[in-house]
Order: sequence, then structure tokens, then C-alpha cells
Amino acid sequence: MRGFGLSLVAATLLAGSAAAGPLENLERERAGLLAILLDPALDPDTRQVRAEPALRRLVDLERMVLRDTRSASEPDALARRAFADYDLTFLVHASVEQGLTPLELWLDRLGLSSSRLRSARVGRR
Repeated sequence: MRGFGLSLVAATLLAGSAAAGPLENLERERAGLLAILLDPALDPDTRQVRAEPALRRLVDLERMVLRDTRSASEPDALARRAFADYDLTFLVHASVEQGLTPLELWLDRLGLSSSRLRSARVGRR
């Protein structure tokens, strides 16, 4: 019975330390949205249907992170990088502020445009 109690305590401690914070959840949700937006297998209607709930979740997570004073004051690298690059971290808010779609803003911040993508050649290095 004592071994079971120690196992339970260890499992509880490990589960508590594995919980993701708001920034990690924001990063994961943004990656999921971008995966939907960039998926070549989706037709435009399906892409729109799948992106809408992801956009709503992302807006909520962005608000949580922006309102969370701990995220802005944390000295870890993720928080510093997130707040240093506002447009990419808070993609939905920044896209509304700039009058672009989230995908347009993402590609623009990466230095890509639809004309550059159309002129790119497929090849091996």
C-alpha cells in the first residue's frame, strides 16, 4: 500500500509540472490554425469551416495572454520572444489591426507574398 501512495504522489507531481501555461497553449493553437490554413488538401469551403473555431479559440487565448501579467513579466525565453514579436504571437489581433487575414500577415512577416510564392521554382538543393 505504501508503494501505491508514493506512486500516486509522484504521478500527481509529474502531472502538475506538465501543465502548459497560456503562452504554450497559444503557440499550440496558432500552429494548429496555420496548419489548417496551409493544408493543400482542403478546399476553400472546408478550410473556412475548420478555421472558424480555431480562430475563435486563438482570439480567446490571445486575450488571456495579453491580460496575464505573469506572462509579460516572466523572464523565460518563450515570454521574451512572444512579446518581442507581437504580430506573430498575437496573430489574430495584429491581423485585425492591420486589415489583413491572419495568413496574409503571417506570410508577410516571414517575407513571403503570393507573387513571390507564384514565382518560386520547385527544385532540389
